[in-house]
Amino acid sequence: MSKVVHVDIHGQRYAVRSDLDAQYIGELATFLDEKMRAAACELASADPLRIAVIAALNISDELHRSRTDASGAEGRARARTIEIERMVDAVLDDARARITVNE
Repeated sequence: MSKVVHVDIHGQRYAVRSDLDAQYIGELATFLDEKMRAAACELASADPLRIAVIAALNISDELHRSRTDASGAEGRARARTIEIERMVDAVLDDARARITVNE
């Protein structure tokens, strides 16, 4: 069931209708507010739309880098898993060969 949560972002109050937890929405709003304040410090312009766009670009960059890092870590983990599987298979094959020879 959706509910309305009121948040403050960059000096403006917004009513957000969502099914998400109110505290989580508040955390998202705080995060965005911080990003907009940081963007405002970087810009000579005080235009709220420009600040919002720069904040959105910075957040998009963070998301993209995070996804890239995660997929790289997943690939490394997969390669390491395959390597370990090959090592285990080699040990098992060797053990089977010894058992067959000793029988």
